[in-house]
Amino acid sequence: MMPLEALIFDVDGTLAETEELHRQAFNSTFRAFWLDWKWDQALYRDLLKVTGGKERIRHYIQNWNPPGSDAAISKVNELHAEKTARYAALVNKREASPRPGILRLITEAHETGLPIAIATTTTPDNVVALLQSMLGDNAESWFSVIAAGDMVPAKKPAPDIYRWALEKLGVDAKHCVAFEDSFNGVQSARQAGIAVVATPSLYSSEDDFSQATSILSDLGEPDRPNKYVAGRRFKKDYVDLAGLQAFVAAG
Repeated sequence: MMPLEALIFDVDGTLAETEELHRQAFNSTFRAFWLDWKWDQALYRDLLKVTGGKERIRHYIQNWNPPGSDAAISKVNELHAEKTARYAALVNKREASPRPGILRLITEAHETGLPIAIATTTTPDNVVALLQSMLGDNAESWFSVIAAGDMVPAKKPAPDIYRWALEKLGVDAKHCVAFEDSFNGVQSARQAGIAVVATPSLYSSEDDFSQATSILSDLGEPDRPNKYVAGRRFKKDYVDLAGLQAFVAAG
């Protein structure tokens, strides 16, 4: 039987429905910088096709040319740093709830000694803020690898961040499972050779998940079944380590 060697988690939309908090943090940052910009939910869904906060701001400036663009383009790093701080403040108020099954599965892996990792385009500060909000102080120490932000030159859907995580973990892609909530994330993990459990989120519900190995509504709980959508099935109606071991063994 092929052993399960590691679990690798995306962050935003996968661990928790955080994208709405990001949108709010962007908008409050724009106001603080006297920019008459407002990203509504429809626009933000479109902007999320671009991974990375700084890249998203630049994309917006280049394609929408909003008022104040000429001055803002030179302040993208400042804008993003302020937005990161404002997002962390929202997370610290416990305004992001873990998605079903996430805390249970991470805790099960941690307690059994199975390596767990993060692979995300968001900044390390955002990752730490969310993990501590969900799991408590020093929660980041539970994770063998945190691959985040600008650690690699190309962000998702490029496979770079997953390949970097695999190298640091020292494991074979075929012995891992990735958890993602978006088209870009699924493409990134699959190009790195990793099986993917996709759980579409609020902002990614209309994405194309056809390349995911399994598509579920969420990871589920023993008393709160998830909904099977497509792809490979699990025997239970919630995802646990035993089910993931069988998932990997199926190849």
